[in-house]
Amino acid sequence: MKYSKINRIVSGMGVCMLLLVCIMASCTSHPSVPQNYTQEKGKPEIYPDYTDVVVPPNIAPLNFAMRDIDNIVARFTYGSTSVTYGEGRKVLIDEEEWKELLGEAKGGDIKVEVFAEKDGKWKAYKPFCISVAEEEIDPYISYRLIFPSYVAYEMLNICQRDLTGFEEKDIYTNTLVQTESNGQCINCHSYQNYKTDNIQFHMRQGLGGTMILHDGKLTKINMKNDSVLSAGVYPSWHPELPLIAYSTNHTGQSFHTRDRAKIEVQDTESDLILYDVEKNEVTTISGLPEELECFPWWSPEGDMLYFGSAHFVYQDTVPHATEIIHRFKEVKYNIYRKSFDRRTNTFGETELVYDAAANNMSASFPRISPDGKYLLTAMGEFGCFHVWHPDADLYMMDMKTGKMRKLENVNSNCAESYHSWSSNSRWIMYISRRDDNNFSRLYFAYIDRNGKAHKAFELPQRDPDFYTYFMRSYNVPEFMKEPVKVTPQEFAAAARKDAVDATYRPTGKGMGMQPALTEPVVGDSVEAKAKSQGL
Repeated sequence: MKYSKINRIVSGMGVCMLLLVCIMASCTSHPSVPQNYTQEKGKPEIYPDYTDVVVPPNIAPLNFAMRDIDNIVARFTYGSTSVTYGEGRKVLIDEEEWKELLGEAKGGDIKVEVFAEKDGKWKAYKPFCISVAEEEIDPYISYRLIFPSYVAYEMLNICQRDLTGFEEKDIYTNTLVQTESNGQCINCHSYQNYKTDNIQFHMRQGLGGTMILHDGKLTKINMKNDSVLSAGVYPSWHPELPLIAYSTNHTGQSFHTRDRAKIEVQDTESDLILYDVEKNEVTTISGLPEELECFPWWSPEGDMLYFGSAHFVYQDTVPHATEIIHRFKEVKYNIYRKSFDRRTNTFGETELVYDAAANNMSASFPRISPDGKYLLTAMGEFGCFHVWHPDADLYMMDMKTGKMRKLENVNSNCAESYHSWSSNSRWIMYISRRDDNNFSRLYFAYIDRNGKAHKAFELPQRDPDFYTYFMRSYNVPEFMKEPVKVTPQEFAAAARKDAVDATYRPTGKGMGMQPALTEPVVGDSVEAKAKSQGL
């Protein structure tokens, strides 16, 4: 009897606590719109800038703020639904109400009216719209966080973020395994077909190796041997087969003393290799001494491998690392491709896709949209590491016509690079330094069914002041359909084990690099091919 009575009391307390939590969760502050104000002609200067953007119907709330004001009220309206938010100078949107609003406005426009108060006087600004696309975005992304210190990597994290909310978790962090005397660099994570059953990322220096998760099994692999330049660097999973294409690189960095770019990252040598995950076997795809092959990327069908390559002939009067530093503006990458025979795992001859050098440009990270319609690349005046080049912008090629064009609505006067496609080909994600030219931040843009790129928006954060005090950069962002299920501790345990040596199998077929073709291979007419060189 006594236990039963206590149990009923505790149960009753639990119900009361649950009710209290529910009541608190549903109590969202909705301020009143001021009645007396002066009307401004322009739109409000909010940050992040979410004015007139197109967003997916499953994105986290677009919280924003204004500078140099005392109070703010924002009214969001779609149809008969209207809701207001404002806390001091910030607009913090309730997550559940935001989801309902996005659901109602799917395929339409949310009208946003902003009112700001300074020294007791209110102003109303010209309304703007947040357009809600029909197509969703992949619910998860991952990225590496790094301090912009150039040489130090005491704390590196590969993180995953839920785009429908604000939750961020570590996939892996080097703080779990490194010591003061034995640091570890981590980079270049990737997935097969947007799923997280098959994952790879690199660990360098302490406990170095390539971490591969394949069909539930974690293994640390050593791909380096006497027949390749280095272990695999930039990866691309085949969309169906247990194969990963890599570039192998001898990479160095130098610093500018009088330039906005600050730093130059260069490859003195680079080749392409293929790694068979199930056989633990490496073969060479392409490795000519006068070609700097890099950034492989499979076509959606897995029958073509796209990559960048720069033709560079050393004069051999000084060490190669010294010579390429002095001639850095001569290094210009074009986009090529090789056909792939999945029955024999062999490649065809190299074909030119886009001659960037002919336009005095250099292309990096060629990525084909999953629907096969477009090729997205970053281009600048020279080199391949465009994340440090302020002139670098995103360009998109129509794979049917071969026409390359600059994406005006997504670029800025600072570096744009490290781009990726959503699985439905309607959204792109990339990094930009437009905020301050120092820290790289994540941006998203809608690509409609006609291939038009719409105004980009920054990754939403719970606190709109987040980017003003976050002292780390985002890079290598990738879309994911699901979260990574392996814990950081499980990755760390595998990292502490000895690496398994991959075997090398020599190959001769399909390794040759053709001379640069006079016209690209994409496009469906001679006229389209002739026009494809124009920007």
